[in-house]
Amino acid sequence: MIGVDAQAADRSVVCEFFELFKTPWEFARSDRHYEVLLHAGDGPAQATAKLVLVYAGRKVSFDQELELRSGRDSSRLCILSYLENRIPIYGELVTFPTRGSHLLTTEDSQECAAYLSESQGTVTARIGYDLFDEIRSLLTVGQPAANASLPALELHIALLRDLIIGCGVSLVEVPPIPDGHQFVVCLTHDVDHPSIRQHQWDHTMFGFLSRALFASLLRVFRGQLSIRDLLRNWMAAFELPLVHLGWAKDFWRDFDDRYLELEDGRPSTFFVIPFADRAGRTPDGSAPALRASRYGAQYLADTLQKLQSANCEIGLHGIDGWLDSALGRQELEEVRRLAGASPIGVRMHWLYYSQQSAAKVEAAGAAYDSTIGYNETIGYRAGTTQVYKPLDANRLLELPLHAMDTAMFYSSYLNLSIDQAKMRLRQLGDNLVRFGGTLTINWHDRSIAPERLWSGCYRDLIKDLSARGAWFSTAGQAVCWFRKRRTVAFASDRTEPGRVRAVAVDGLGDHLPGLRLRTHKPGNVGLLGVHGSEDYVDTAIEESKSSDVGYRVEK
Repeated sequence: MIGVDAQAADRSVVCEFFELFKTPWEFARSDRHYEVLLHAGDGPAQATAKLVLVYAGRKVSFDQELELRSGRDSSRLCILSYLENRIPIYGELVTFPTRGSHLLTTEDSQECAAYLSESQGTVTARIGYDLFDEIRSLLTVGQPAANASLPALELHIALLRDLIIGCGVSLVEVPPIPDGHQFVVCLTHDVDHPSIRQHQWDHTMFGFLSRALFASLLRVFRGQLSIRDLLRNWMAAFELPLVHLGWAKDFWRDFDDRYLELEDGRPSTFFVIPFADRAGRTPDGSAPALRASRYGAQYLADTLQKLQSANCEIGLHGIDGWLDSALGRQELEEVRRLAGASPIGVRMHWLYYSQQSAAKVEAAGAAYDSTIGYNETIGYRAGTTQVYKPLDANRLLELPLHAMDTAMFYSSYLNLSIDQAKMRLRQLGDNLVRFGGTLTINWHDRSIAPERLWSGCYRDLIKDLSARGAWFSTAGQAVCWFRKRRTVAFASDRTEPGRVRAVAVDGLGDHLPGLRLRTHKPGNVGLLGVHGSEDYVDTAIEESKSSDVGYRVEK
């Protein structure tokens, strides 16, 4: 059991952090002895525990006469090096120039940002930043695009886990890994332009012609497009008048059949726009007119039923729900009426979001949100691979968006070749293998049709993730699995002292993969080698008819 001593203002952040690092903990009580005590801020100078962790980005009473140096330059990105990891720091940071520890160092100056000491059987780890300030920043402000590739929140968990295990304390946790699989993958699709026939003499039509005829040729010269696909794009451009006359097939319209074929029985989620010709609003007035779509969900009524029959999920591609809960309820009800499903999840069109959006979307009645991501790059805006609860929400969970096709391939964004995109996506897959959690992919409805033709990359991505042991789920199923994991509670076992019980709520998500309990064996106690531990045992948590039946593991 970890005892946590934190400021009252940090309590909600602490609670959410330990839903993501699912291990036994409680707010520290004076009448209890803990093997691990975690102090955030001005912790006491004296504390009795096997391991005492002091996180603070400024000098605290624990430091006494120790020389410290400010290590945070607000005008620059601050990165700490830990083994082969790069951990970004967004709040205050202090370094310890007289300590000379290489446990955690600043990337630019190589100054010590953490050190270990030992006295009378207690190991003390002093870390030069405030852990919960960092978690709050990640879950509210998020990371700049420059740090998108760094799963910062997972790295904070990994460092804390390694400190505990490496200092000789055993650890039990419920990892974010479905039993029988290695991680979760959510294949999602924002449906923005389901028919090119709806676009006559507008920016979408002219943009299509420009990219199909001219940009495609440039992509060939850059090695980003094959001659075969160039000819397909030219043919589609020349057929466009016939499509508008109804004499040729609308090559954007059959996206449902093509995705069902590509995904080959794997479920996916389609986010559809509720109402046509509504650009929506921003806090300062009307949104750009280009944000309005020519279709509304009613136009796809038959398609939605077909997708649901194939075990796919229908969600809302929201317009104003991020800003106005009353309008959000109208949008949700329109999609719910057509899909015949409740509850409905949401992803905002153009990824519009603010720090108050979670509360707005929750009040509108959404089952979950999946908006937090980047338009311009791929990676971890909230620093995590996991589904989490935004700090201003009561129950709503956020399924973060990690990779979007347009971010990778648009010339105004990353402008990657297919091979470059595959490499970036494999890096996200490597992080999944290491940390667990979910990878949420967004491949737009028209991205497998002319002029984009990005189906080959999508097919190879699915193949790679399948080979790595993915559980493919709809967005709603992934959120339900993480909600199931959040119900696990730990408690001391009164009948067997020295052991802890993990109790899961029964009957939540019987159709979902199970949970697993991971028991880490402690490493060798010492000040020179906190390298973590891969020595652990996983045990499947089996379903039980009684919620009182848990699992006992060594404390």
